[in-house]
Amino acid sequence: MEISNDIKYIGVNDHQVDLFEGMYDVPNGMSYNSYVILDEKIAVMDTVDAHFGTEWLGNLEKALGGKNPDYLVVQHMEPDHSANIKVFADKYPGAKIVASAKAFVMMGQFFGDNFADKQVVVGENDTLSLGKHTLTFVTAPMVHWPEVIMTYDNVDKALFSADGFGKFGALDVEDEDGWACEARRYYFGIVGKYGAQVQAVLKKAAGLEIEKILPLHGPILTENLGYYLDLYNTWSSYGVESEGVVIAYTSVYGNTKKAALLLADKLKENGCPKVAVTDLARDDMAEAVEDAFRYGKLVLATTTYNADVFPFMRDFILHLTERSYQNRTIGIIENGSWAPTAAKVIKGMFEKSKNITFTETTVTVKSALSAESEAQIAALAKELA
Repeated sequence: MEISNDIKYIGVNDHQVDLFEGMYDVPNGMSYNSYVILDEKIAVMDTVDAHFGTEWLGNLEKALGGKNPDYLVVQHMEPDHSANIKVFADKYPGAKIVASAKAFVMMGQFFGDNFADKQVVVGENDTLSLGKHTLTFVTAPMVHWPEVIMTYDNVDKALFSADGFGKFGALDVEDEDGWACEARRYYFGIVGKYGAQVQAVLKKAAGLEIEKILPLHGPILTENLGYYLDLYNTWSSYGVESEGVVIAYTSVYGNTKKAALLLADKLKENGCPKVAVTDLARDDMAEAVEDAFRYGKLVLATTTYNADVFPFMRDFILHLTERSYQNRTIGIIENGSWAPTAAKVIKGMFEKSKNITFTETTVTVKSALSAESEAQIAALAKELA
């Protein structure tokens, strides 16, 4: 794939992976992106996952057309991008490796070799001339590892954005839901905790004239870049992307589910623009997390379980709080046959979260829906809508 006259795509598509990072369902596979910049000096931008080293080297050799690369730029040391550094170094012994100081420390950890004789250590605003092209390095610590750098090419006005602006899905599969859906799930699952760090990088990017964004996962972005930048600004500032209510529930015998579905109906009757309902025991947890960050209001409906909350609900809340969930309104539906304490537990789990507002109405279901709890649900629906 040609990105420009001088930039070629040499990445691979992975349809073997079942769980990305051992956790995220990727039914459309995954891309591991790598690029080569052809100039007087030739720079290769990152490698790919270990399972695709042979395919990647074939792509690289084809793009090189018999030439040898001068540099390998390592932006991110996660193994899906760095696994073939040593393979590259062995095949092209004359090439230098360009990376941050912390990346070289990690190379020593991963490979038992920090490539001391090949090192070109770069930091903020350092440059590397390839001839016509000059690369400027932008540090991006904790987006989402501490060693990360991004790279700006002044000729093609291209930002090589490491894991930033990445998404789930292989490049040879058409994404019917568009870019944002799987990019959002990717962002909040993997990068979501580090909003402040992403905001810092976005401020740096604002000073660059960018016409192309080349991430390490997902498609190359070349049009309507303001759309992607605005979404990243919203996500990383924990803003509300869309008006709506997410109802996340766990239910043992179906009574808490009935309460959750009744609330959904009442919200729609009150004109709520979007109601997303998710069963935390059966639906994809990463999608539930994505929706919780997308919309401004969240209702947690769960049974009291061992004087706590049901395990899937506890897991969900931990996914939110460890990703700095904030600036949201939360309603609660608790169920308990003799000592309902879920609401107290839930509020305690959000004690350290910023700008969380709990609704005045808390619904308490005692075993099954009653006239009293149905009235509370109606009141909660009005308050949220």
